[in-house]
Amino acid sequence: MMDRRALLAALGLLAASRYAEAQKAGKVYRIGVLSSAGPEQERALQAALRERLRERGWVEGQNVVVEWRYAEGQYEKAPQLIAGLVGLKPDLLMTRGGPVTTAAKRATATLPIVMWSVTDPVGIGVVASLAQPGGNVTGLADDGDPEITGKRLQLLKQVARATTKVAIITRVASAGVVPRVTSYLRATETAAKALGLTVQSWEVQGADDIDRAFNAILGAGFGALFVPYQPVTWMHRRRIIDLAARHRLPAIYTLGSYALDGGLMAYGEDEREVPQRLAVYVDKILKGAKPVDLPIEQPSKFELVINLKTAKALGLTIPPSLLQRADQVIE
Repeated sequence: MMDRRALLAALGLLAASRYAEAQKAGKVYRIGVLSSAGPEQERALQAALRERLRERGWVEGQNVVVEWRYAEGQYEKAPQLIAGLVGLKPDLLMTRGGPVTTAAKRATATLPIVMWSVTDPVGIGVVASLAQPGGNVTGLADDGDPEITGKRLQLLKQVARATTKVAIITRVASAGVVPRVTSYLRATETAAKALGLTVQSWEVQGADDIDRAFNAILGAGFGALFVPYQPVTWMHRRRIIDLAARHRLPAIYTLGSYALDGGLMAYGEDEREVPQRLAVYVDKILKGAKPVDLPIEQPSKFELVINLKTAKALGLTIPPSLLQRADQVIE
């Protein structure tokens, strides 16, 4: 009787053989991608992912075709957009964001799905566990320990030492991620209390809500901002950054791209690592691996980005120890 190790080796050889046969036959693989964001946000990721796949032998237009679609923060469009991609008969789906991944999971139980930027994939029901996903979904979760929010408040407090009240700008959470959002808020409140801070959330759905939120924040006497990544806060990031500058509100964001566009500082997952990690999943699945056998990855590298130009405009002094710790300093 063949032992387990020998069986796995044989299956691996079989998968590799089938892949080689397909390549010889000139098969062109098709990947359907649905992002919860828009084309502008995905431009850098697209270019990097294309290059990472090329390094593994997947050349777009030769042996792989990638079809991109965008929900642009309008999650109600996700089921229709996913249905359109499934109709193209792809070999693989890729999905950014929890609501979009949930829509894909509901649309197909057979097509492999590689997700990224998904908050609590277990809690929203798209995988059974991080170690053993089960079913047809694998990929990247965007959240590590909820205590990361406490670290962001600590960083903000080091820069804005006079701050006692921090406003959180976020969007209305979809039903599936409410438990995870609640855990983050609790972690934030606990960390805030230890730092002598008061925190309160303002939920926004679009551009008009942002102006109203700022009026309310200022009226309530809040002196600093914490802006988590959401499609709505990213698409309107320049408006948020401009209002924060106009009203001299120090702010910390969760992605470095906000700081690169003028935000004071950001601490979160290194976005530059995402395309490389996604390419590994795509490569393995197109070569025969099953999502059920590929554990979910959580962020392993976080980066601190400080915009020194913005700090000077706000009249803030960044402690030398913080500048030394930063992965990027924008001058």
